[in-house]
Amino acid sequence: MLRSTLIVGATALLRHVRKGRHKPTPWLASLLERKPPKLVAVALANKFARIAWRLMISGGVYNRPVAAMPT
Repeated sequence: MLRSTLIVGATALLRHVRKGRHKPTPWLASLLERKPPKLVAVALANKFARIAWRLMISGGVYNRPVAAMPT
């Protein structure tokens, strides 16, 4: 269930990127150029999961990178 939710969230973010509502990070932009959208969504969901895991373990607070801010 968690995996499905992360993939839905990643797919929603990709939809915003495609419509120009969100500027992609260089990592995401290069991945979108090379791979199919569904594979990129799974890779992005994996990245979300790794960030969430690290925050849970460290007790830290997520600070969004400047490059990921909407335009």
